[in-house]
Amino acid sequence: MIPEAFVPVFYALVYILVAPLLGGLIVGIDRKVTARMQGRVGPPILQPFYDVGKLFEKENAVVTVTQNFYVLSYLVFMVVAGALFFSGGDMLLVIFAFTLSHIFIVLGAYASYSPYSHVGAERELLQIIAYEPMIILTAVGMYMVTKSFFVSTIVSSPVPIILYLPGIFIGYMIVLTIKLRKSPFDLSTSHHAHQEIVKGVTTDFAGPNFGKIEIAHWYEYVFLLGVIWLFFAWNPLIAVAAILVAYFLEILIDNTISRFKWQLMLRSAWIVAGTLGLVNLGVLYYLRTVVVP
Repeated sequence: MIPEAFVPVFYALVYILVAPLLGGLIVGIDRKVTARMQGRVGPPILQPFYDVGKLFEKENAVVTVTQNFYVLSYLVFMVVAGALFFSGGDMLLVIFAFTLSHIFIVLGAYASYSPYSHVGAERELLQIIAYEPMIILTAVGMYMVTKSFFVSTIVSSPVPIILYLPGIFIGYMIVLTIKLRKSPFDLSTSHHAHQEIVKGVTTDFAGPNFGKIEIAHWYEYVFLLGVIWLFFAWNPLIAVAAILVAYFLEILIDNTISRFKWQLMLRSAWIVAGTLGLVNLGVLYYLRTVVVP
């Protein structure tokens, strides 16, 4: 038995060690399912690991040496955000570390002299502006239901959070498409073949640095899907099923809808997702304070 005081540390270590393996498998399955949808055979499921392994065998070519610091900071703060989340930490602190990690990748792109990197960095900032309010509303909604911002309290709550926060959940799913960089919101960078040469925010990263960025994305995938778990934490089987269905829908949307302009992305995140979230919180507040005083 693990002493209770060390349980958060144990879960954090499990995330640090297991998340890149699970995230790489998710990306591999994503590519396979995408290929089948497009009538192709697709690469092996383990191909993402082969690709990253090759990247670490290459020379670490950089435009400016500061890019090494920005990429490492991006990876470290992404790991910190996920470790805090899975160890049951404060959601607000998790969101802070998560957002800070993306600021570092933007700074890394701005450190380059390439106009493609600068455009990618600007689009990445637009995406941060688009999804950040909905991420915060998700944390606030869970606080209103469980009276706590701590993940450990939220996940142990017997209350079916999804029944109280359906609007928040739909809004989160909308911004999840932005965070997974899937069409129609793959504005700053993309995993699709049409952006293999010009990768937007990651255009001027190569070799080990680009490998670190890919690993950070794997950590990010696991963290983002973990948030979905919180909505269904009262029943683990339903939670797993919800994650599988949600990610399949993301792949389906990615392969059926063409890319939007950044203006429509902001409207989708702020007007549609934001309105759903705010209305949901307003109804929940009314029910808690007026109907059930």
